[in-house]
Amino acid sequence: MYPALAVADWLATDSPQAPTLCWVGSTGGVEDSLATRAGIPFNGISAAGMRGRHPLAMLNALWAMSCGFWQARQIVGAFRPDVLFVTGGYVCVPVTLAARLAHVPVIIYLPDMQPGLAIKFLARLADRIAVTVPSAAGYFRPDQAVVTGYPVRRGLFGRDPAQARARLGLDTKSESPPVLLVFGGSQGAHSINQAICDAIEILLEEAQVIHISGQRDAEWTQTRRASLPQELRGRYHLHAYLHEDMADALLAADLVVSRAGASTLGEFPAAGLPAVLVPYPHAGAHQWDNAHYLVNAGAAVAVADADLRTGLVPAVLDLLSDADRLASMRHEAQALARPDAAQQIGELLIDLASRRQGGK
Repeated sequence: MYPALAVADWLATDSPQAPTLCWVGSTGGVEDSLATRAGIPFNGISAAGMRGRHPLAMLNALWAMSCGFWQARQIVGAFRPDVLFVTGGYVCVPVTLAARLAHVPVIIYLPDMQPGLAIKFLARLADRIAVTVPSAAGYFRPDQAVVTGYPVRRGLFGRDPAQARARLGLDTKSESPPVLLVFGGSQGAHSINQAICDAIEILLEEAQVIHISGQRDAEWTQTRRASLPQELRGRYHLHAYLHEDMADALLAADLVVSRAGASTLGEFPAAGLPAVLVPYPHAGAHQWDNAHYLVNAGAAVAVADADLRTGLVPAVLDLLSDADRLASMRHEAQALARPDAAQQIGELLIDLASRRQGGK
């Protein structure tokens, strides 16, 4: 979602001629609110994943995808796009099929290190495939793949971390403690939340903590914060979710603890943010691939979810007490950043759309 929003922002703000945009996503998904906040009209369709499902659930998923295909055909017929931009997930399958039947060119963006089932299936229908890292290009035809990097929100570039700390209400004095950011994605991560809250007093002795718990754990984490002594509670900045302020949180932090979703490949380098990554244990291998990429670059360390109780806090404290290592990790993270990723993908979209318009 966020790469698509970054590209849409570049198209609306910086492209020679701002295009008319239409967002298609899962009915009832979080895309609706994100697209609406960005001022992009949203159309919901039916879709469902099929990996590892019970036979009856598979039939229901196939029915949902069939319904989604006919809904997508209606949307494509009414909107009449000149190009389709796909960012992965099963909802993209019916949309891509409908677009190709209408002879609409397709660009896929692969955020992860390797393609999932949906992108593997759709790759044969794509005109171009943008990838985050060079190694991912090997999964596709040489004439398809373009290494663009991960498109991120423009607020991560060219802003002052000290000002970001001030906007978030953090201590900005020269002798202030370092800032630890903790989050587990848009829904939160219960195992990370539990490990952090179990040791929150120890962490708050060493750092200011921005903790984004997710809505599901919001109530009990707030209760945990309320139980702290006043002097520690002031260092503990707990949120269920952050929208516009998330860029400030990334810039303000000296270290982040998070899952290893695809956004870590773009947003942490853009913010020059060292990381302790806890790959989600039930997402196939792709989060470990993402984590290894940053670890091998010297920008992160990894802790397995099963080792959180014993391994997370020591890893965090070791890094917070080692300013030289944090500085080295920040440098290595910044070296991976691709500030022009959104522009590169936007220009690919404009080029394909112009070719189609010229051929009409």
